Amino acid sequence: MPLAGPLPTPRRAWRRLGRIIGDRLPKGLYARSLIIIIAPMVLLQSVIAYTFMERHWQLVTRRLSAAVTADIAALIDIYESYPKEKDTETLERIAGERLNLDIDVLEGARLPPPGPRPFFSLLDEALSEEIRRQINRPFWIDTVGRSSLIEIRIEIPGGVMRVIARRSQAYASNSHIFLLWMGGSSLVLLGVAILFLRNQIRPILRLADVAESFGKGRELDFRPRGAREVRKAGHAFIEMKRRIERAMEQRTTMLNGVSHDLRTIITRFRLSLALLEQNPEIDDLLRDVDEMSRMLEAYLAFARGDSGEPAAAIDLRALLEDVRTDVERLGGHVSEVTLEGQATVTVRPDAFRRCLFNLASNAARYGDTIAITARQEARWLAVSIDDDGPGIPPELREEVFKPFVRLDDARQDAGGSGLGLAIALDIARAHGGDVALHDSPLGGLRATVRVPA
Repeated sequence: MPLAGPLPTPRRAWRRLGRIIGDRLPKGLYARSLIIIIAPMVLLQSVIAYTFMERHWQLVTRRLSAAVTADIAALIDIYESYPKEKDTETLERIAGERLNLDIDVLEGARLPPPGPRPFFSLLDEALSEEIRRQINRPFWIDTVGRSSLIEIRIEIPGGVMRVIARRSQAYASNSHIFLLWMGGSSLVLLGVAILFLRNQIRPILRLADVAESFGKGRELDFRPRGAREVRKAGHAFIEMKRRIERAMEQRTTMLNGVSHDLRTIITRFRLSLALLEQNPEIDDLLRDVDEMSRMLEAYLAFARGDSGEPAAAIDLRALLEDVRTDVERLGGHVSEVTLEGQATVTVRPDAFRRCLFNLASNAARYGDTIAITARQEARWLAVSIDDDGPGIPPELREEVFKPFVRLDDARQDAGGSGLGLAIALDIARAHGGDVALHDSPLGGLRATVRVPA
């Protein structure tokens, strides 16, 4: 019968085991660091406890059991070797005063049937082994009935000798103190380790929060703290942030210069055309100049990215109403504006408004009815813009976000620059979010902007 497949090699099996363990381990640095600290400590304490239980505790218990058994063997020898009294008063006195044993000779008695062995039978095993080795007579022991005492019965001629001893005489009963000290010291050390670990992890979390806030356009006060490597990473982040800001400032300055020069030339064209005699050809040229001016503004806005604007808390309902007014001014019809959840959100106001306006104006260009819905989803804000236009095929929804891409169907942007969706996506990602296109309940296209709230 052929095998179902090749047998896994040791390396492949090891990798598979590593993936299984990795999937079940916590993903956070703090939790993993705790495991790195706790796992070796628990393993070390387990080894110490096992060694203590197996060697020290067992050895002490065997020696104590051997001593008690030797005392019992001596009492039996005395009882059998010397002339007997009518009662065993002298023997019982010697056993009680010198050996701390309570003995009683039961004439004509027999050994009771063996009882159940306890789960933890270290004392039973040690004591039984010593009785067999030193006395070698039938016996019966009970280490369960009374917790502080043990009862031993040895068969002698004519009856049974019953011996009652304290458990501490045959058993290392104070070993739990060592375990308690070991457990208590482990808890103290773990508490100190967790405290110091939290102080080491906190600067890393702070650095991550500052980096995330910088990506969202928010400014937070940050000073590198913690270990030398963490401070080094913090200083590297600050230097990277400064370089990015300098590059953005230089780009903005260059674009402002280019914009000024090109606007000067376009204004000169417009003035020159205004001085000429008006005719249909001049009107066409003026429309071309106006279109060139609008396209220039769109290109510059896309290149600039509105990244220099600081984030601020705004009234989302007022912002949506402003977008509604702007869209209706262009001739679109917004049927409803719905807000679910909190009305305050922290974003770059002008940039976020431009993002929503680009999506809404695009919907107004191809649809008759528009619906705007905003809702809070845990830590995210989602704004959906629906229209009843022709929509976009699913296979082309990623392409329309590329700059200057125009579709050949009814959504072809004949009058624009092809940058509206690209600018909207760029603004959303600058906030740490994204823009997605789906089918709309109105029958057209739904554009959803998700940004951190």
